[in-house]
Amino acid sequence: MCGIVGYVGKEQAAPILLDGLSKLEYRGYDSAGIAVRDNASAIKIVKAKGRLKGLIEKTDAGHAVFGTCGIGHTRWATHGEPSETNAHPHTSDDGNVVGVHNGIIENYQELKAKLVKNGYSFYSSTDTEVAVKLVDYYYKKYEHTPVDAINHAMVRIRGSYALAMMFEEYPNEIYVARKDSPMIIGIADGNCYIASDVPAILKYTRNVYYIGNMELGRLADGKATFYNLDGDEIQKDLVEIKWDAEAAEKGGYEHFMMKEIHEQPKAILDTMNSKIKDGRIDLSDMGLSEEDIKNISQVFIVACGSAYHTGVVTQYVMEDLARIPVRVELASEFRYRRPILNKNDLVIVVSQSGETADTLAGLRLAKEQGVKTLGIVNVVGSSIAREADNVFYTLAGPEIAVATTKAYSAQLIAGYMLSIEFARVRGEITEEQYTGYITELQTIPDKIGRILEDKERIQWFAAKQANAQDIFFVGRGIDYAICLEGSLKLKEISYIHSEAYAAGELKHGTISLIEDGILVIGVLTQPELYEKTISNMVECKSRGASLMALTTVGNYSIEDTAEFTVYVPKTDEHFAASLAVVPLQLLGYYVSVARGLDVDKPRNLAKSVTVE
Repeated sequence: MCGIVGYVGKEQAAPILLDGLSKLEYRGYDSAGIAVRDNASAIKIVKAKGRLKGLIEKTDAGHAVFGTCGIGHTRWATHGEPSETNAHPHTSDDGNVVGVHNGIIENYQELKAKLVKNGYSFYSSTDTEVAVKLVDYYYKKYEHTPVDAINHAMVRIRGSYALAMMFEEYPNEIYVARKDSPMIIGIADGNCYIASDVPAILKYTRNVYYIGNMELGRLADGKATFYNLDGDEIQKDLVEIKWDAEAAEKGGYEHFMMKEIHEQPKAILDTMNSKIKDGRIDLSDMGLSEEDIKNISQVFIVACGSAYHTGVVTQYVMEDLARIPVRVELASEFRYRRPILNKNDLVIVVSQSGETADTLAGLRLAKEQGVKTLGIVNVVGSSIAREADNVFYTLAGPEIAVATTKAYSAQLIAGYMLSIEFARVRGEITEEQYTGYITELQTIPDKIGRILEDKERIQWFAAKQANAQDIFFVGRGIDYAICLEGSLKLKEISYIHSEAYAAGELKHGTISLIEDGILVIGVLTQPELYEKTISNMVECKSRGASLMALTTVGNYSIEDTAEFTVYVPKTDEHFAASLAVVPLQLLGYYVSVARGLDVDKPRNLAKSVTVE
């Protein structure tokens, strides 16, 4: 949720920290702070409540912070309200240890009580201050060695964390540790970089280490040294990040979200090209054999948020094409309800970041029960990518806007390709159908491009919805799955209350909410369900609702029913979500802009949910 950066090397640290924090502000933005020191000088801490610009103003030329070693943090509040006092970095009572932290320490109250008994006092409401002072306690107890101090603290802390710390007696050194929260270490030209996500350091280096769970590291003298919980040194390989640094910049667009909407054709094409070879889908690089596919008895798709919505689409497609029973599970529920899993099941976990806490926990639960797992992730080297038995990488590149667009579209394509290949291997489709599906998939990027060329009509309509209080989305089958994502996009960035309903369920209670002027958006891309959904929309109209329709080219009779209609190109009905979601993404975007809101950084939300 929060963002961590760190730097130790030859350059002034503060500008690098502030630049890195600006790339991570999507991860949290209720406060920010940095701590910087130069050789033996005292560590200087600067913090500010609110957006990062407040911190930048406090560290401008007139109040410059000098030093070549430092850590920084942008916060999304978990323990303690947003305030300068609760902002990171935090420090021990005597300033001996300064640290920043991502995650949640579940037993912080127990640890705090222990520290109070040992003479520590507390100034903030955060669990992070507890972690910093616990490390200080063990540092003083165990011969003033940072590695031993952090190791002892890690054993006592329950929960998730990524920690970056500086010690008064160890100038020009930073120590890091992690458990279940992301952190990467970059190395270049005698400089060391720390970040909780790739975009923060892309402009400085593409060579990174992924620090493992329950491991820690020391950054100094232009190199990184890693240790296990016993304090023994361990070896790690540098990994090259393939993302282009320019991909993490706005590139002339007003917002990252609009840029990423326009990048969907490329994200889809790159993801398809990674698996389609000579006109056929090749999953060999994932490690999932045809024998494995034939033996699957049931598929569980486990995910959160928009990734969950791609799972709902995949359920419809995979069950229809491959005839495999599929259950879609909210990860936060799956991990706690003691699911019944069998040895021939396949658990597919979907996460853009590969670090989503509940999804990662679901993966581990499946592995504990000996069930084969497959991760669909966008970040190479992420926790899910490392821990899943098989990995399908989506090639969407860095996604900065909190509201996902291109990662969602790439996940859809992954779901389609798995469904098609599973269907072929299990003998559920003919060779002609197989090649036809692949050919149709390859037309999707161009069709999305055509939708984007007509976005001004959606902008015009969106401006009229800026004062809406409630908006409902209705559809059936895959159209219902599309509605789930369209509703989420609207509510999370425009703050308008919106809900998605299976159209056939309206009469079972929901239609009582329909009143004059409420907008009902009907999604109608499935030919067999088209007339039934129109009937449900008419029922809403007769009770005072205004109607928007989203359908495929050729269904022009809908204009007799709906006040506003958006058309998408025709495609195979299994793949309709890839096209129909784009106008709904644009609708949410333009409504948010019309309301004067921060599209990329909606309130109370963070890009990667790495805590429960």
